[in-house]
Amino acid sequence: MGEQVSNPTKKSLKLRKRMKKNKPKFLRPESWRYVRLKESWRRPRGLDHKMRRAIKGWPPNVGVGYRGPRVARGLHPSGYQEVIIHNVDELAGIDPKVKVIRLGHTVGKRKRARILAEARKKRIIVLNVKEIKEVVKKEGLPSEEKGEREPAEEAKEHEELKHAETEKDTKTKRRGRSKKQ
Repeated sequence: MGEQVSNPTKKSLKLRKRMKKNKPKFLRPESWRYVRLKESWRRPRGLDHKMRRAIKGWPPNVGVGYRGPRVARGLHPSGYQEVIIHNVDELAGIDPKVKVIRLGHTVGKRKRARILAEARKKRIIVLNVKEIKEVVKKEGLPSEEKGEREPAEEAKEHEELKHAETEKDTKTKRRGRSKKQ
């Protein structure tokens, strides 16, 4: 009742992995027979149901005997507890010896960078880190590279665009009809 769970050992993690290999894929009864039934598990409830009665030749039911060791239950394969983080404040209660963090999928680039910086300071392991490649803005370039032109060139280009727009309007009219009809 007031039992304290000890840290998982490598032995219990290996045992959990070995048990997982032997665990069957539990299928919904008759899902192999009818296309309309998905394979996701549903418990057989019928009075005469063969799977419920565990008749030989029928697939196994879900049972408590397929669980892993209590110490290793719900842990990351590395042996740490996983905690999902959405902001920097949530890092306060993380013990790097016992827990690792996973960034929430809704966290943006800016907040993600802040969380990663704080996690590095506290030496917390982050499971889903991707290298963020920021787009470098070119600001202090000379006027030649920016593509600045003389006002006369810009005015000439503006006139050409106007002329092209009026030609386009005349082509869209069909046989004297107005656009509103």
